[in-house]
Amino acid sequence: MVLAALIKQRTRLALSISVLGALLISQQARAAEHIAPTPWSTITSSDISRLTPHGEIKPLQVGEDEFISLYREYMSAEQRGVVLIIPDWQNLPTNNAGINFLRTHLTDFGYTTIAMTVPDINWQASTEQRTAEDGNNTEEATDEQKEVAPESNSEAEKEAAETQTDTSENEVTPKHVDALAYINDDVIDDYKENLVARFEALYQSALDEGGKIVLIAQGASAGVLLEHYASFPNNNIDAFISLSSYLPNYERNQQLNTLVSTISPPLLDVFYSNDNPDLLLSVADRKRWVKRHSKYDYRQRELFGLRSEPQQHERLSKEIDGFLRRLF
Repeated sequence: MVLAALIKQRTRLALSISVLGALLISQQARAAEHIAPTPWSTITSSDISRLTPHGEIKPLQVGEDEFISLYREYMSAEQRGVVLIIPDWQNLPTNNAGINFLRTHLTDFGYTTIAMTVPDINWQASTEQRTAEDGNNTEEATDEQKEVAPESNSEAEKEAAETQTDTSENEVTPKHVDALAYINDDVIDDYKENLVARFEALYQSALDEGGKIVLIAQGASAGVLLEHYASFPNNNIDAFISLSSYLPNYERNQQLNTLVSTISPPLLDVFYSNDNPDLLLSVADRKRWVKRHSKYDYRQRELFGLRSEPQQHERLSKEIDGFLRRLF
C-alpha cells in the first residue's frame, strides 16, 4: 500500500512538472518576435537562378539591391535591335501569358531580348507614410508649444475651444466621394519608383548592345511606365508595346487613357477580348484621345481567345513584328 501511494505521488509530480513546462514553452512562443516571411522577389529569383540556364542569367545592380535579368542573343543574320521585356507586377518573366514566348522567339526575328524580374509590392506604403507624417507633425507641435508661454497657451486654448464650438454648431462639412480607389496611390507610386529604377538599369545594359531599343511591358507595369514616359524622361526608346496595360485605381486608369496619346515613342496597344473589365471599357476612350492629340504612330490591336494558347502567342509575335517593321 505504501509503495502504491509513493508511485501515485511521483506520477502526480511528474504530470505537474510536464504541465508547467508546457505552459512555459507556450509563453515563450507567444513572447517570440514576429518573423517576416521571405519576400516574393527573393523566392522567384532563387527559382529562376536554379531552373534557368546560367548562360541566360544576367544580374543587374540598382544601388545596393541586385535583381535578375534574362538575356538571349539574336539568332538572325543581322541584328534589328534590343527588346526590353517587363512582366506584370507579381509575375515572372517566364510566365505563359505571352512574355516567355516573346522572350524566346523574338530572337528569331533579329532582336536581342532582355527580360527582368519586377520588384515587390509594398502593401503598407500608405500606412508607413502616414505614420512618418504623424511623427513629423507631433514633433513640430511640441516644438511650437515649447516656444509659447503658459499664459498665452491658456488664452489660445480658450479661443480655439470657442471657435470650434461655433463652427461645429453652424457648419457641417460635406464629404463627397468621386470614385472608388481599388489600390491606394501610395502603393502604386512606391511600385512605380522601384520599377523605374530597375528599368533604368535595364536600359543602360541595352545601350551596350547598340541598335534600336523596344520596350514591351505588361499589365500594371505597362501602366506605370506609360505614366513615366508621359513625363518625357531622358531614356528614349524607339517603340513602346503595351500588353493589357491598366492601373488598379479608377482615377489613374482614366488618366491613363489620356496619357497613351501624349507619349513620344510609337505605341502598340494590345489587349485581349477577355481582359480586365476596366481596360475593356477604356479602349474606345483611348482612341478618342489619340484622334484629339493626333498621335499617328498609335496602333490598337485586339486578340481573341486565351492568352496562354500557342496560337495566341504566334499571333502576338506577328503583330509585334509587323508593327516594328513599319517603323524600322
